[in-house]
Amino acid sequence: MSKKILVTGGAGFIGSALVRRIIGHTPHHVLVLDKLTYAGNLDSLQEVAGNPRFGFKQGDIGDTEKVRSLLETFRPDIIINLAAETHVDRSIDGPAAFIQTNIVGTFNFLQEALSYWRTLDQTAKQSFRFHHVSTDEVFGSLGPAGYFSEQSSYQPNSPYSASKAASDHLVTAWSHTYGLPVLLTNCSNNYGPFQFPEKLIPLTILNALEGKPLPVYGAGDNVRDWLHVDDHARALCDVALRAALGSVYVIGGSQERMNIDVVRQVCAILDQLAPSATIGPREKLITFVTDRPGHDQRYAIDPAAIRRELGWEPAETFDTGLVKTVQWYLDNREWWERVRSGVYRGQRLGLADNTA
Repeated sequence: MSKKILVTGGAGFIGSALVRRIIGHTPHHVLVLDKLTYAGNLDSLQEVAGNPRFGFKQGDIGDTEKVRSLLETFRPDIIINLAAETHVDRSIDGPAAFIQTNIVGTFNFLQEALSYWRTLDQTAKQSFRFHHVSTDEVFGSLGPAGYFSEQSSYQPNSPYSASKAASDHLVTAWSHTYGLPVLLTNCSNNYGPFQFPEKLIPLTILNALEGKPLPVYGAGDNVRDWLHVDDHARALCDVALRAALGSVYVIGGSQERMNIDVVRQVCAILDQLAPSATIGPREKLITFVTDRPGHDQRYAIDPAAIRRELGWEPAETFDTGLVKTVQWYLDNREWWERVRSGVYRGQRLGLADNTA
């Protein structure tokens, strides 16, 4: 049976991958609500734009009148909330936008979702679900051993992660206090096609292609657990459509890498796929720069619960996924050139020398 799914932030990196997954692999209808900030890009939805089961509305989750009208007309069975300001460095430079969208916006959105849910008949109420998508950064920093799990305590260390932690707590509170049927997921670092080039992997790819310096924070020994965005999109579909109400899942690729090793691997792949006599070996472009304030040392996730309970497994290893990602950027120069001609051109962010 076809369901109506509202995806907020659906023009962003992870959101667009989720929308492409739903339209391409399920019978469900999708309506995207996206503010189209610098990181939102309708090109990421071009693949599904002509599908009759797809729709788009520009708007902010914090705009109560817009959200109320949209809920009343679209009548979603499922809401998947990915609308957020997401980049740690930007949150250091300007935390106000993160507080406004991730905390105040989530509060306003929850209020409207709750009001809408209360209007549903009993059958629709029981099948409705509000799936909030979050990050492993809310759990803070790990030492050299151990993993984040569904039982991990919250210890956010950046303005971004603090705002996402607050949004998680709001969602949980609206479930416990008001009975809103919710699901919550926290994922590890995503990578893949259509990622905005302020993030480590696409920034490294594009700078290396252009022979520009490849900035690596500190000693480059910070560790991240990498998850291909298409694997994440499959996991989000599994949770939204099949998980028991009230479920919380951490989602990770179990592919830990030091940042410096990620950058070196990108260089090696590019040297093979797009060698340049002018640039030479890309690894020589690596430049160690001052670490960002409060840089968490290590993130790693134990995804045993989602594997056991929903049968989800990542299809990509980091090695296979990274080759595909580099090839995608090589094949889609027009996409990233348009992005880079706009508000972001690869400049350093997160120096903590700006006020909110």
